[in-house]
Parts: sequence; C-alpha cells; structure tokens
Amino acid sequence: MNNSLAIEATGLRKSYGDKLVLDGIDLRIPAGTIFSLLGPNGAGKTTAVQILSTYIGADAGEARIAGHDLATEPDSVRAAIGVTGQFSAVDGLLTGEENLVLMAKLCHLGKRAGRRRASDLLEQFDLVEAGKKMVATYSGGMRRRLDLAMTLVGSARIIFLDEPTTGLDPRSRHTMWEIIRGLVAEGVTIFLTTQYLEEADELADRVAVLDHGKLVAEGTPAELKRRIPGSHVQLRFADSARLDLAARTFGGAARDDNALTLQVPSDGGVRSLRALLDRIDDDSIEVDELTVHTPDLDDVFFALTGHPSTDSNPSKERETAR
Repeated sequence: MNNSLAIEATGLRKSYGDKLVLDGIDLRIPAGTIFSLLGPNGAGKTTAVQILSTYIGADAGEARIAGHDLATEPDSVRAAIGVTGQFSAVDGLLTGEENLVLMAKLCHLGKRAGRRRASDLLEQFDLVEAGKKMVATYSGGMRRRLDLAMTLVGSARIIFLDEPTTGLDPRSRHTMWEIIRGLVAEGVTIFLTTQYLEEADELADRVAVLDHGKLVAEGTPAELKRRIPGSHVQLRFADSARLDLAARTFGGAARDDNALTLQVPSDGGVRSLRALLDRIDDDSIEVDELTVHTPDLDDVFFALTGHPSTDSNPSKERETAR
C-alpha cells in the first residue's frame, strides 16, 4: 500500500440477498484529507462506511486502512479509526466527563491517563464548563461535539463521520466544521458522508458520488462542477437601451427584458471573465451589476444521479437492502 494513503480499497462488493448494494467500488484517500461520499438514499453510503470500519464484511474486494489489511487485521484497523454516526452514542445519564472517562477505560487507558485525556478533549471541544453536567441537559450541538470527542479518546487517525451535522442549527454546524478542519490540520483523515451538499463543498478535498452501488464520479468539488454545463455571467442594466447595446455585442446571449439582464455563457474562469470585461470596455457598455453563476454540487448531484439532493430535508439513509 502507498504509505500516503489512509484508505485504499479495490473492488468492494456487498449484497443482501438478491439486492446488490455495493458494486465493486475503488477508493484511494490520502492521509490528512477530507473525503466526502455523496449519494441518494439507498445508494450504499452507510454500507461502505460499515465495511471500512469493520462493522460488516464485504462479499468481495480488499482494503487497507491505515496500512492494515481490513480482512486479516481488523483489530489493528479498529485501533486506528473512530466512527461517529448520525445519532449521538453518548449516555445522557452521565456527565460529559464521565462519558469520556468511560470511553478511556474501554480503550484500556489507565485511570490517570484516562482522566487527563478526558480533560484535554473537553478543552479542545469547548465543553469544560459543560463537562460536569449531565449530557441529558446538552443541546444538540453540544451532544454532537461530545460524540466526536469520544471517537478521539483512543487517538484515532482516521475518523468516519456518517452525517455528523444532521439536525443541527446553522451555528452548531459551523462549529462542527471548524472542529473538523482543526482535526485535519493535525493530520487526521476524515471520511464524511453527508446529505448537506454545502457541507461537502465547504469541507471536502475530494468528493465521490455513489449511485446504485457504483461510483459515478470523483474529483475535487471544483472539478465536478466544471463537468456540468450552465455557467454564465449575468449582466444587469439600468435601462433597455443599454441592454440592447449589450445584446448586440454578445449575440446569442439570453436576455430578460423585464429584469433588464443578459446571461452571457462563460466557464466562470478568470481568463474568460477578463475577456468579457475587455469587450464591455471596448464597446463602452455601462453595466450596473455583474454576477458570475456556476453550477453547485446540487447541480452535479442531480446531473449524475437523476435525483435532487435532500439538503432541505436531510434524513438518515436507510439502505433498502438492510
């Protein structure tokens, strides 16, 4: 295995009865990066996480996690990873500190080392004051931070986050994003599944789209967006005379006489934008407002899967085969 890869998988397959959930997927995820797996409900995202985190076995294929063979060294894999699901796994009848100390015992840390680790994590996740309170009194964002902290008790270098911010308010989501970025800055690798496409766009170094058990696309968010047509520059004018002049200059551009706008096809790049501005100056066109429009990951998702994203109403993936 390439030592720079945190996760390397080839030909992973999984079926439940006659339902094929994963159809031979390949993954190569560099260490210290954020990889996001997107896909509609039932696409196989959760199954992929369950296989890579040793929860279930694959029917075929092979993988190495943190340099360890998934099939023959599962204990070594478990020692290197942490897993945080959509729903918090903390005990509401214990305090935050007690949850962390309990996890430290399960990780075979000594009593003193366990309490020191719990104290460090409470500080890292801004839970020092809350650490003495019962988790049942925590807000959703606090519970999610504690849940993620618990995956780090054993100093995991690879963390699987299965829809970690579902149900959180925008402020709590942004707090989680900052925590995730901080972990990656320390060298941790993040495997993220999410139904918030904005989240993948904001965080991920690379994104893969899974549909019907197959990876249908992979690349940086910018690379995936460039695959989708529809980029344009919208020009807005003060009156119809200026709109007419611009329409003659940019023949074929789509115009909206009611809104006094013109949509000029463009890839959104600096070079094409500079050329557009030069033509505007050369023809002395007065523009009130210029806006660059490029496809977002929602457009990519729909184009590749035929399904709209579920950003507006995210729900836990329920694999139909399970």
